[in-house]
Amino acid sequence: MKQIRQTLILPVAVLLSLFILVEVNYPLLKPQSALAIFAMLGLIVVFLKYPFHPRFAENRFCQILDFVLAGSVIICFGYVAFQTEPIFERFWLNGKFLGNRASAEHILDYFIAGLGLILILEATRRAIGLTLPLLTLVFLLYAFFGQFMPNWLFQHRGHSLERVLGQTFLHGGVFGVALRVMFTYVFLFVLFGTLLERTGATGYILNLAKRIFGTSAGSPAKVAVIGSGMMGSLSGSAVANTATTGTFTIPLMRSVGFKPTIAGGIEAAASSGGALVPPIMGAAAYMMLEIVEPSVTYLEIIKAALLPAILYYTALLLIVHFYAKRIGNTTANQTEAAEPTEENAPIEKLPKMQGVVFFGAFVTLILFLLKLPGAAASETANSPWILTSLGFILRASTPFRAVSWSLLVVLVISLFHRQTRVGISGIIKSMENAAHSGVSLVAAASCVGIILGVVTLTGVGSKLLSVLLPLAETNLILALFLLMISTIILGMGLPSSVCYLLTAILVGDALLDLGVVPLAAHFFIFYFGMMSMVTPPVALAAYTAAAIADANIMKTAFAAFRFALVGFALPYAFVLRPELLLLNTDGSNPEIWAVIINLLPTLAGTVILAASIAGYAFKKLLLWERYVMFIAVAILFFIPTEMNFMWLHGITLLASVSIFYYNWRKKEVNHENYA
Repeated sequence: MKQIRQTLILPVAVLLSLFILVEVNYPLLKPQSALAIFAMLGLIVVFLKYPFHPRFAENRFCQILDFVLAGSVIICFGYVAFQTEPIFERFWLNGKFLGNRASAEHILDYFIAGLGLILILEATRRAIGLTLPLLTLVFLLYAFFGQFMPNWLFQHRGHSLERVLGQTFLHGGVFGVALRVMFTYVFLFVLFGTLLERTGATGYILNLAKRIFGTSAGSPAKVAVIGSGMMGSLSGSAVANTATTGTFTIPLMRSVGFKPTIAGGIEAAASSGGALVPPIMGAAAYMMLEIVEPSVTYLEIIKAALLPAILYYTALLLIVHFYAKRIGNTTANQTEAAEPTEENAPIEKLPKMQGVVFFGAFVTLILFLLKLPGAAASETANSPWILTSLGFILRASTPFRAVSWSLLVVLVISLFHRQTRVGISGIIKSMENAAHSGVSLVAAASCVGIILGVVTLTGVGSKLLSVLLPLAETNLILALFLLMISTIILGMGLPSSVCYLLTAILVGDALLDLGVVPLAAHFFIFYFGMMSMVTPPVALAAYTAAAIADANIMKTAFAAFRFALVGFALPYAFVLRPELLLLNTDGSNPEIWAVIINLLPTLAGTVILAASIAGYAFKKLLLWERYVMFIAVAILFFIPTEMNFMWLHGITLLASVSIFYYNWRKKEVNHENYA
């Protein structure tokens, strides 16, 4: 039975990769049909790959159940494609295709929808655990029994089983934005990463990272942070950014000792902040030009985004540095611990680079590098040229077109050297590995689609805002906190620009009534729209990173949340201190001294937060020291920089500096004793 499962997984996995490559670039099917087939192939692999429970992996009944569920997936999702494609028009029930049967569905439609929801919940449980399926069940119960909820729990009139099934499965929901994002480019980037790994290009990039950062702690992770920020400024999409740069940076981090969940978390956190980096900032910056009142110029938006972006990525670099120190990771340590290889060459033996041919203002990685004579023999001759495929990622108009061309370029260039040649078997193996890494995403995205369907059906997003904000009345901190929760919920599975647009229209005026500078209010909304990409349990950027890292999805999501924690504090800081956005409370330009006075405690809080998150300050921090630092961060970020609070800031800084100094002295004493 086990042999049969393995035999079936390979052709399904290859078919999944081929289907995505063809359909994304040359669409032949209706969008819902394409997503249905994508989900079908992905869920088949899930049921064949993941047993009902590891304890019952060899149980014959459970093995038969897996095949039954895989067959049910074919029937269920094949039915959706069958009832959508015009070629099968003669078999359409009631003479209408599925999308036109809203409110007039056939009884068979409802049966298929119910079966589909059960299959998705079970596949998600197997692939990523219970958290997301349980949350989905809560939303489904809310859709059915909303009329019994108290007003403060967003009561609604309740919906029938038929209406819920229609909204969550038949007409949107599962086949909505979350699954479409995975289908359109995430899966292709996973395939791209597996193919690059087989050519040895990732080993070349590791050597490049070593040369850029030398023996500093966690050097590949620092490349990931900076590169992801630069790429994210171009794309404006946390998911696309994670998929693009993560295929390179996550294997690099893993190769020098970072756990898969940590590597994925760092990449997701860095990618989610990319759209916050000027001057591009994705589509949201252009939306602000239309929405913010009184109107602002593009230059004002760019100027306002500068300091928060610097603070965010400073915090990430510090967290990476402290974490690497904590686990004892330096490039030097890593190279001493193993024999020199292509992926583990000492710094002095690495090939010298003649020059960067193309880097661009916002390029994340070098397109190609020329080697000087006398380079290390272990270096693959045309690895630099394989990286020219990155040019398509950076220059193509759409991510899926970019990665498709990049795949072709990698295959062609790899033919010119024996060590990088992939071959047919290598291509098939890469497709299989991509499917193994990506199918958990298919299940998770389908489950997220159910939640989004319920949110749309019940209108809980708008109700959340209309009920919670009046409770805050004139309490700014409470209003901001409730708005943060609302934005994160609205941002589940939505692109950040869409989340910003929706939230800004719904609640932008409410923040203005509370006296917040208009541009600061809109940046607050946009930041938390981005942070929803790394907020469990629905964290699409973290899901993508987990697939590339081959790590547990939920653990990766919580790691990303932890590393991005500064992104949850900064919006409060620049609303309370608009000088961080280079604005006065009246929207005018501040004096330089006012900017410095407000920047210094925020910068100090950023350093302290990084140390407390990483649990390191010259040595591993004790638990009480981390708690003290968290309290210090709260004071430095949330207490205004006014004269009557200066003493509190002073005590806070003194306590934090004392912890740093104490640990430094203790480390020095231990070092002297050891010596």
